[in-house]
Amino acid sequence: MNSPAQHAAAKAAELTARVDAATARVLGTAAGITDDAARQPSLLPGWTRGHVLTHLARNADGLRNLLIWARTGVETPQYASSEARNDEIEAGAGRPAAELAADLAGSAAAFGAEAARLADGDWLGQVRALRGPAHPAWVTLRRRLTEVEIHHVDLDAGYGPADWPVDFSAELLPRVAGDFSDADCPAALLNDSTNRSQHRIGPAERPPEITITGPSWQLLAWLLGRSDGTGLTAEPAGPLPPVPPW
Repeated sequence: MNSPAQHAAAKAAELTARVDAATARVLGTAAGITDDAARQPSLLPGWTRGHVLTHLARNADGLRNLLIWARTGVETPQYASSEARNDEIEAGAGRPAAELAADLAGSAAAFGAEAARLADGDWLGQVRALRGPAHPAWVTLRRRLTEVEIHHVDLDAGYGPADWPVDFSAELLPRVAGDFSDADCPAALLNDSTNRSQHRIGPAERPPEITITGPSWQLLAWLLGRSDGTGLTAEPAGPLPPVPPW
């Protein structure tokens, strides 16, 4: 039986391969963005494509800091502060498209190189991002995969939720659904037709008032605010209830 360290290292290896594939896809998209297109709005309010590309690059740097923390045992914050993170994104957003793409490629390569330096036991080291509880270092790879896949869609440059790998949508959907448990969330049952699974959203004490059915990627895109829910079906029939921002 594998030790906890070996299990964590195996999970890290699997996620690394998926991060590499997602990174290759977004770099391909970035390579086709012109200077003019980089200054056009993304799907994120107030952000251009240049903002999204810069955010992805700085996110790689920040998550690399967490890997350094796990490897060395020396606390290395993801970002100096929320303000510093925002300032860096704003400062880099207006650069030429080639510089944006090169920055994204270089930061992703540095993140991958740092991940390759970790020993099996390092992946169990506890680190903490700018927000949220501490987590094992291997979760940093899962967070990077989520950032790359979601923000690739936000570039609005030909890659959409339907292009997400099936395993990505299937794994992220229940985690995201679990975040929608506050009183301002609709009480609904999500019926994932891809994996024949069901997920609850809304406060636990309220029974579901509606069942929403569709493939995992469509349900996920709706919860993430990357789709208006077109293609999903509701029972009882009618418009989908609004959900708060993720």
